[in-house]
Amino acid sequence: MSTENPIPATTPEPVSTNPVDQVIRYHVQTKHHFNRYSRSLGYLDWANQPDPFRRFEGAQLISLPLLQPDEEPLSPGYDAIYERGAVSCQPLTVRTFSRFFEYALALSAWKKAGESEWALRSNPSSGNLHPTEGYVVIPQIEGLGLTPGLYHYAPKEHGLELRAEFPAESVARLLAPFPSGAFLFGLSSVHWREAWKYGERAFRYCNHDVGHAIGSARVAAATLGWNMALLDGVEQCTLGKLLGTDRKEDFGEAEREHPDCLAVIWPSECVKPEKIYIQLFVDLNAVNDLVAGLWHGKANRLSGEHGVQWDIIDETAEASWKHSSGQDLVECSQPLQSKIVPMTSHAGLLAGQIIRQRRSAVAFDGKTTISAATFFRMMQRVMPRAERPQLDRPMPWDTWPYDPAIHL
Repeated sequence: MSTENPIPATTPEPVSTNPVDQVIRYHVQTKHHFNRYSRSLGYLDWANQPDPFRRFEGAQLISLPLLQPDEEPLSPGYDAIYERGAVSCQPLTVRTFSRFFEYALALSAWKKAGESEWALRSNPSSGNLHPTEGYVVIPQIEGLGLTPGLYHYAPKEHGLELRAEFPAESVARLLAPFPSGAFLFGLSSVHWREAWKYGERAFRYCNHDVGHAIGSARVAAATLGWNMALLDGVEQCTLGKLLGTDRKEDFGEAEREHPDCLAVIWPSECVKPEKIYIQLFVDLNAVNDLVAGLWHGKANRLSGEHGVQWDIIDETAEASWKHSSGQDLVECSQPLQSKIVPMTSHAGLLAGQIIRQRRSAVAFDGKTTISAATFFRMMQRVMPRAERPQLDRPMPWDTWPYDPAIHL
């Protein structure tokens, strides 16, 4: 019998429960590799393809007017939205609200191949799956004709669903720290819409699409002479309360929404030339008063069956959850004129025209071309100018409340 000591069994290293480590682990695990893709179902379960349109049954739908390009409010020139003072500030009316959503989150075209038909939208999306849902909290505004409250945007109908009625004085209290005429714009994600196709990578794509929606909303606001700032200090439990995504009774068996972010939008004419400060948080007590109001509607179920449950998505969403609120104030002024060379190839084109004809770059056919100069000018439009002072950030980067030289 051998008297040698047996080789001890190796003990696996403990898995870190630090939230940052968990998110990094998700990032590493869901990378594509040279010899394999990240995990997914492996095929498209067409019988359970998610409904691309969330609706809340029982909630009143207020239709927004479908405006023609030559109807008021008219679109400014494309280059004008990047220049300080070049776009006249529009009041908040049903028509300007309609334009805002048209340019931010609306359907822009329908495509058809055989018997299949699908919609394109103003905001880009990974795989055209559109996991992002849009909400607004609207105060009492004379002439707007909308009850103060929370509304969900329904892109197929181009309308607003009244999710909750809020007392006018409570909304006024919530918005009191912000410039006059302000309203709140919120975004959430249905992770299942991306997981149906992309499996465990879905959380990546949902965050990617939230970024697209923030950018398109900022561009839409710029066409109306409005400013926009992300309220980065809002923690997600508060956001879930405000957007109603935490209301289990309203979702039942329907796919849940992950509360992503909140922004404040206001007419630029309310910002004086001198410096003002915008707070990046909302009053939790004011939110608690609001959510005690009257709620409407039950979320529709998007798929009959879900196939695989990707636990890593839920785990990473929980790990990245913002549990503490910030109390930051940031200096804010009207965006300064961009020093980017004008898009000469687009001279004379309207912003609305370019927004509506947005398409994904998928058909590199060798025939359709643009010049290298035009391509690089396009890239400049979406790059932060890190070498500039904090208040000299071109639109849409002025939405981010911090200096990109520090945070990027």
